[in-house]
Amino acid sequence: MGVIKNFESLISNGLTDGDRRARAICLNILNKVLEEANPTNMIRLSVKRNGSILNMGDLTLNLDHFKHVYLVGFGKASHLMASTMEQLIGDRISRGFINVLKGVEFKSSTGKIDHIEASHPIPDVNGQKGAEEIVRIVSEASEHDLVICLISGGGSAMTPMPADDISLEEKQQVTRLLLKSGASINEVNAVRKHISAFKGGLLAKYAYPARVLSLIISDVVGDRLDVISSGPTSPDASTFQDAYRVLIKYGLWDRIPESVRRRVEAGLRGEVEETPKPGDKIFEKVHNFIVGSNRLACRIAAKTANELGLNSAILSSKVEGEARHVGTVYGSILVEEALENSPIEKPAIIIAGGETTVTVKGTGIGGRNQELVLSASMKIQGLKNVAIASIGTDGIDGLTDAAGAIADGKTVQRTFEANLDPEEYLVNNDSYNFFKKLGDFIFTGPTGMNIMDITIMVALK
Repeated sequence: MGVIKNFESLISNGLTDGDRRARAICLNILNKVLEEANPTNMIRLSVKRNGSILNMGDLTLNLDHFKHVYLVGFGKASHLMASTMEQLIGDRISRGFINVLKGVEFKSSTGKIDHIEASHPIPDVNGQKGAEEIVRIVSEASEHDLVICLISGGGSAMTPMPADDISLEEKQQVTRLLLKSGASINEVNAVRKHISAFKGGLLAKYAYPARVLSLIISDVVGDRLDVISSGPTSPDASTFQDAYRVLIKYGLWDRIPESVRRRVEAGLRGEVEETPKPGDKIFEKVHNFIVGSNRLACRIAAKTANELGLNSAILSSKVEGEARHVGTVYGSILVEEALENSPIEKPAIIIAGGETTVTVKGTGIGGRNQELVLSASMKIQGLKNVAIASIGTDGIDGLTDAAGAIADGKTVQRTFEANLDPEEYLVNNDSYNFFKKLGDFIFTGPTGMNIMDITIMVALK
């Protein structure tokens, strides 16, 4: 069964042998991705130790040169990253603290790393307490110390540390508005960085003049360091003007709290200091390394498909856009593959990664992957021996307990028999209840990783 907990039932929901085979291939490939593209493997492949020497790519650090080694972390993969680093350099860690995702288990093998559970995607008071503790620890570091930061997707929400005069409740309100607006993660983070005392390079500022090594698992399209978890140890190219434009663009300016408007307006007037920019001296001793990304997940999927004797193609690992529109495109590609044996010869696996968005206009419950698959299901209606599955690699799609969903060419037929109107559910942004009634949402629980979304499209002979 692997990581997907309702594996067998999802296969049995296919009405024909061909549909069940297509579903099984989708799910087996997703299982393999979730098993192999995990934070532990990413760290072990990227960080090597030989005695006192630590190697990451072209960087070599001698641990004997540092008086103290502090370890901090945050994001959905922080607990696994921290456990792996403890196995690697636990004897050298002086003190550590990580914010872990609420509900996951973490126990420090050395007893040197404390932790707190933080909420996602809406920040909570625990996350704020943890962020404040992380700041206290890195602020103690001197020029003779090393600070290791473990950063993964979800870190923005899990380390809320509002700027002066902004409360946690007000930051929560802004987060909710942004998440429902259809704004991209780049746009969301441009706002979050400018109402935070932690993000946008500020963690590096607290740690200065210590040497900083950040090991980063990317959850954003393009792997931009200043966007992943809002770039706490990276120079920030965004400005208060960018934050203002995002709030105006999505009609949020008059809906955000007055304290946030005041801060942005003060920033526009130059009365509030900007986030640290490229060239700032605080980054001279900062090393940011991406140890994992969505491209890795896509490559694992393609390798698995080839091992199964299937032809594979990676469409892109940088897909963005409105989930329902991307779903229509993916459905059209699957129609072309099923009927015309193109763009690759069947049996074919087409792989796509990235992160779409949902502009919420209805009152339903769902997530971007479920909405994408719902949209695609209408396009592939009537096709034989096909399936499409899409998940968030963190196991959490939107504000639901599902990772994503799966559909085949008979999904719409099944909805008619169950007196469901797929178009109505799509308009109401109610993809979760749609797939719940069909028994076709994919459930993994929190996976401890977050490298955006992955979609598998299968067309068999």
